[in-house]
Amino acid sequence: MSVRTPDPYPGWLSEDDLFEARNRLPMVYVEAVPVRLDPLGYVNEVGLLLQADDDGAMVRTLVSGRVLYRETVRAALLRHLEKDLGNFALPQLPISPVPCTVAEYFPSPSQTGFTDERQHAVALVYVIPVTGECSPRQDALELSWMTPQEALSPMVQNEFAGGRGDILRQALAFAGIAG
Repeated sequence: MSVRTPDPYPGWLSEDDLFEARNRLPMVYVEAVPVRLDPLGYVNEVGLLLQADDDGAMVRTLVSGRVLYRETVRAALLRHLEKDLGNFALPQLPISPVPCTVAEYFPSPSQTGFTDERQHAVALVYVIPVTGECSPRQDALELSWMTPQEALSPMVQNEFAGGRGDILRQALAFAGIAG
């Protein structure tokens, strides 16, 4: 039984076609680290999703999802932020679609340190300020707002799967926070 949020655009590839594509091509993803800023524009909170993985283990994760065929990166970011954080999150998309980092996931451990057993995926990663009310998605149990220091703590870092803790460290370093 899958605990993932249903894809609002299920017609773009059938499950079988998606399985075949994942076995033949790298998939393009966007990942977002939602943050809240203080009045001077410094990150003072980081939003992390808590959810159960396919084995029922509790893991921390980031806003994440595929870029659809003929969809811009900005449109994909907005779609996934609204899907994962709710329609009233009020994300502030970047002026430029240049990511803070790029993560390359492989189905088995590799030199990148990022794994996704389903596929080879390339994720463009962004730090996205949000100013509104956030409600976690259907498959997330909660959205936790933490200080950057709490999010970078070993206890929280150990709750990430597939190397996403390293992505969080890189994103916060991009925002000027040493980890």
